[in-house]
Amino acid sequence: MKLRNIALVAALAAIGAAQAQGDKWVIGQSAPLTGGNAKFGQDIRAGANAWFAHVNSKGGVQGRAIELLTLDDKNDRKTAGENAATLLKNPDVLALYGFASATLSLDALPLAEKSGTAFFGPFSGANPVRTNSPVLFTVRASYGEEMEKMLNFWTSLGLTRVSVIYYDDEVGKQNLEVVTQYLKKSNLAPQAMPIKRNAPITKADIQKLLSQNPQFLLNTTLSGAAAQIQKELVGMGKIIPTSSLSFVGADQYIAAAGPASAGVSIAQVVPSPTAQIPAVRECAQALEAAGVKSAMNTTHLEACFGAKVLTEGIRRARKPVTRQSLLDALANLGAYDLGGYKITFGNGMQHGSKFVELAMVTREGKLSTR
Repeated sequence: MKLRNIALVAALAAIGAAQAQGDKWVIGQSAPLTGGNAKFGQDIRAGANAWFAHVNSKGGVQGRAIELLTLDDKNDRKTAGENAATLLKNPDVLALYGFASATLSLDALPLAEKSGTAFFGPFSGANPVRTNSPVLFTVRASYGEEMEKMLNFWTSLGLTRVSVIYYDDEVGKQNLEVVTQYLKKSNLAPQAMPIKRNAPITKADIQKLLSQNPQFLLNTTLSGAAAQIQKELVGMGKIIPTSSLSFVGADQYIAAAGPASAGVSIAQVVPSPTAQIPAVRECAQALEAAGVKSAMNTTHLEACFGAKVLTEGIRRARKPVTRQSLLDALANLGAYDLGGYKITFGNGMQHGSKFVELAMVTREGKLSTR
């Protein structure tokens, strides 16, 4: 009887182990897979999925595969919040990752805070996702740091009259305020050019912008609006030096603006996708192995980097891995070298990078940092 009991216990243990091995680490995401910013959302998902697939091909983490569960928010704030609520009700979801903007994060972040779930790697450097929330971790520089780099460049050339193109909403106005505070240090002030989010650019918008007689433009909008403005200006023969936040999505912007994009500078918060460092090469290989046909772009790369850091957080989390133990692991990650590129969390530091460089669009439609 004892031998039979021992065998039964062993069999039950084996079944339990097999079930555990079959479980997945589920990461929740809301992203614009359709709608006006669909390409950006799709690239975020592709970059993250490529790295998770790479990890899974090597046995996953602690014997479990990582699954990215993505819901489409169509670039709508309310839907993103609803998606976050849906994801957080799933007890298997360990963290929320890769929301595509600060606006899409506004209603989601408080829900993550309430549930004690990591809100990791939002694709924005705006103030609403630069707070000291205990669940918020970013892997990119702030928009303030991007804008300082751009404004330093133009003002060093003697250009001081800037028009800021921004969305006429909560996040857009905060972006304008960042520029205002920076220029105030030099007794300068920006001109404001508000536009409606998810609305087409009108002739009246272009005329209003030209009436401000700017020496240079600073764009804080998405690729669709930014590309439409640039094409209208170039079509009128108006060549105005322009810089855009990384938020524009460089490759998405170049595709949308076409030849009109030449000469525009765009802030980058990750190295060039052609940089010869291990972290970049590994992500390029992961994307190729995942079947992504297009060349790796900066959005893919940032998403891959974030997924790699999140994977390391799961790897270091104490067992049993829970939402709380993952939060603790991320908070104590320290300086983590992805392969020639570092992200640092710890001691109250939850914004892991200050890396910013300016790239310019060439006539061939490529980004150059030289």
